Amino acid sequence: MNQDIITFFYCCVIINIILLCVLSRTSLCAYVDPHYLACEPQICGNQSIRYPFYIQGKQQPFCGYPGFAISCADGIHGFPTLNLSNTSYIIHQIFYHNESLRVSNAAFSSNTSCISATHNLTLPPTKTFSFLNRNHNKDILLFFGCNLSSMPTELMGYRIGCSEATNKTGGSVLALYKDDVKTVRSVSKSCGSGRKVVDTVVEGSEGRGGMEEELRRGFMLNWTASDCKLCNRTGGRCGFNLTIFTFQCYCTDRIHASKCDITGKKDLSKKAKLGLGLGIGFLVILIIGLLLLFRIYKRKRGNSGSSHIESRYSYSDSSSNPHLDNGAAYLGVPLFSYKDLKEATNNFDHNKELGDGGFGTVYYGKLQDGREVAVKRLYEHNYRRVEQFINEVQILTRLRHKNLVSLYGCTSRHSRELLLVYEYISNGTVACHLHGESAERSLLPWSTRIKIAIETATALAYLHASDIIHRDVKTNNILLDHNFTVKVADFGLSRLFPMDATHVSTAPQGTPGYVDPEYHQNYQLTSKSDVYSFGVVLIELISSMPAVDMNRDKDEINLSNLAMKKIQNSAIIDLVDRSLGFDSDNKVRRMIVSVAELAFQCLQRDKELRPCMDEVLDELKKIESGKDHAELQEEADVDGNEVSHNKIVHSLPPPSPEWDEVGLLKHMKIPPPSPITVTDNWESKCTTPSISA
Repeated sequence: MNQDIITFFYCCVIINIILLCVLSRTSLCAYVDPHYLACEPQICGNQSIRYPFYIQGKQQPFCGYPGFAISCADGIHGFPTLNLSNTSYIIHQIFYHNESLRVSNAAFSSNTSCISATHNLTLPPTKTFSFLNRNHNKDILLFFGCNLSSMPTELMGYRIGCSEATNKTGGSVLALYKDDVKTVRSVSKSCGSGRKVVDTVVEGSEGRGGMEEELRRGFMLNWTASDCKLCNRTGGRCGFNLTIFTFQCYCTDRIHASKCDITGKKDLSKKAKLGLGLGIGFLVILIIGLLLLFRIYKRKRGNSGSSHIESRYSYSDSSSNPHLDNGAAYLGVPLFSYKDLKEATNNFDHNKELGDGGFGTVYYGKLQDGREVAVKRLYEHNYRRVEQFINEVQILTRLRHKNLVSLYGCTSRHSRELLLVYEYISNGTVACHLHGESAERSLLPWSTRIKIAIETATALAYLHASDIIHRDVKTNNILLDHNFTVKVADFGLSRLFPMDATHVSTAPQGTPGYVDPEYHQNYQLTSKSDVYSFGVVLIELISSMPAVDMNRDKDEINLSNLAMKKIQNSAIIDLVDRSLGFDSDNKVRRMIVSVAELAFQCLQRDKELRPCMDEVLDELKKIESGKDHAELQEEADVDGNEVSHNKIVHSLPPPSPEWDEVGLLKHMKIPPPSPITVTDNWESKCTTPSISA
């Protein structure tokens, strides 16, 4: 009987394959119009770009409507941008069904606290774009170049950052609602004649996050363009003829005026429907056959096989199970009441905000027992937020490390709001000290920066050894206590990693400027993705520049691109923060150049060329102790000045007081024109088999 069932199973498979071949063969040799192929929808960031929009440099202008050109910076790990009033606006989301989109001024999306000058928002007179709901929008006036020292104390609370153009002279940017006439007059008078006033728009909110969050959130626009629905419904792709200035529908056979000709496809459609019905019938038979086979297999192997399968699947689905009620049995952390945390934060007082991100706002609080805490308040209470909430609690409860932030507890998942309670870290983020408000007050010395690099690498190596990938490594998630000891935070995006896997297949998430390009391209998350992000952190430490800056040249918006170009061109001196002692201290110069070399390895696009975190940590310790320099000297003594046939010597300018790092770079084998050894795979001790989860 078992043999009959197996025969039945194979017959079903063969019949389905034959059916598939019959239904598909008619379209194998069909001609396809080149306009149809050229206007295939593209992905920029996490957005699908299609008519009326088109990507400049990647799609032909005839694929979109005039005035709807989009820039997609750097193949964009991050975001598409639209030019309005000679100002770049980031597109957060496009809603094709009702012809609307959400945008925000790119000046307010930079990681730095200094805001570049912008322009008044004026929509085109052609009515190409219009506000979705003008009655719900608010006008905000931005005052650039204000001097706080000559301003009344009550107006200082309106400051949202420093003015980039006047940063060195202490200029600030103040933001006020335009209808607050009294305060506007007072600020206009106090700012003085050197100010610049810009009128912009935000969408009315529920008061969550403050004015800075409103500026980052932006506003909704409607667009007006030729209707594309009929063309799409008939299988075409919309476009626009700029010569005769008219809408066109690009179909697989040729260009049509408004829709594709589908009369010749009716017979094929009937065949497809018949085939679909037969296919479903055979699929049901196939499933029944598989179930029969499984029952026979289970009877032979007993319950042990079944237990193995169940345990495997329960693990695989733990991070995405919609029945989250199972979590309370094993979270194992103290529960706080919403009422106690509300009191601890003074009703989530805006003045107690420590920071905010894509998932929630963090507040300073003081518990009744006197403990100082940081309370993370998630923006929404939906399934996705509950999933991230459970994920962060599960990960932090299994970790104990001096360089990881400690979780004190949380509210119940049935609470009015989802709140996480952490130890309070008093000295802010590394980002704030490198290119934020703290950087304006005092410089972070190199000895502290190399210590930060080593302690962060220690924390990440510990995570990877615990089968956890952080997935959002950035200077904003590296906190510092009063002794400048590192505390890595924010595990909302982290993933538990199966021990027998090299990668987990998952949709790319993270922060623009830090996301591993290979992960972004093929959706395969690995521990080397954290290594790439840490490489960006290393470049920030030696340069004091933010990871993303819209004011840099287009191909240098991402700091990783800027760094790779400078290092490849032997221009490290143009990359580093010269105030760290690069020109005056040989030891500092040696360490900075060595860290740049290590960062270059971490930022390789091919993950196989990157080291693992254990190796990065070892190398940083050598750099701090000087052992890396000693090893290079020893190699130089053995090799002399000769170069073996399989090495390429990178030529640099002769030694000078301003460029003594030549000796550190001269022994590296490199593919032209890179100065770093990446011709062969990194000889890593990290081994990983290959599966997808």
